[in-house]
Amino acid sequence: MLDIAFEFHLIIFFTVLEVVTPVFLLAAIGYFWVKLGFEYRVEFVTRLAMTLAVPALVFTSLTQNTINPKFLTEMIIVVCMAYAVVSVLALIFTFIFKLDLRTFLMPLISGNTGNLGLPLCFLAFGKDGLGYAVIVFAFTSIVAFTFGLWVVSGTRSFKQPLKEPLVPATILGLLFMFYGWEIPKILTNSLNLISQMAIPLMLITLGVAVARLKTQLAFKTLGISISKIMIGTIAGITVGYQFSIPYEAFAVLIIQMSMPVAVTSYLLAEKYGANSEEVAGLVVVSTFLTTFTTPVVLSVLLS
Repeated sequence: MLDIAFEFHLIIFFTVLEVVTPVFLLAAIGYFWVKLGFEYRVEFVTRLAMTLAVPALVFTSLTQNTINPKFLTEMIIVVCMAYAVVSVLALIFTFIFKLDLRTFLMPLISGNTGNLGLPLCFLAFGKDGLGYAVIVFAFTSIVAFTFGLWVVSGTRSFKQPLKEPLVPATILGLLFMFYGWEIPKILTNSLNLISQMAIPLMLITLGVAVARLKTQLAFKTLGISISKIMIGTIAGITVGYQFSIPYEAFAVLIIQMSMPVAVTSYLLAEKYGANSEEVAGLVVVSTFLTTFTTPVVLSVLLS
């Protein structure tokens, strides 16, 4: 039995490693690109990703979702509650440790539920798991580009989030998913092609930021990264137990809430003048920690 258990944990570990490794490889491209002295216009790439590629990714992920409609409304409520708990805990954390809200609040709230969380949930729970995971991903995007945008930019304008293409893309995607609407195949194929740019652009840009990272941030970054994963996991477990949702939905909620700092947190920091170098460090360190924490979470959920 011990050999079987060990083999199971080993499989989970390598599954996580297969998903996480490309994240580091793409970031490494950006890192060495800068170190070799090549030009990289962060502002242009960030605008391209935020205006075109990421909205297309969110919209196509939602419209191609196959979640059972009867669980959709309840799952949305559960995710809203989980993010409310995370937000309160993150706010308390920043006040206790006197952290800059503009720089650190959103990294503590917003996890990498997209290019890391989606494949993990699919590998662990199949199409049903992916369907639930997309709901969390969509809500993460809405939080990041409404509340997150207000925090990072320092503005309280309700018009500002609507100027970010990702917000209407997310709302439209949810409407299409909820009502079962379809778009022409030719448009779907075009959007799918555009969306494929999103993750590589974000990760390569992240590597560029890491190349400029200051080493004295290491210990602070490690502590905040560990706290982010713990806060998300606690919120997911606490809220999930309060609702009668399918076990797959409960497990996906915990996995998604335990994800490392989202790359979009770095993009927002870069675009609106927060300390993007510190956020980049959080993304890298928390993602590295995921190779150890996620196998443990998955092994408990799948046992």
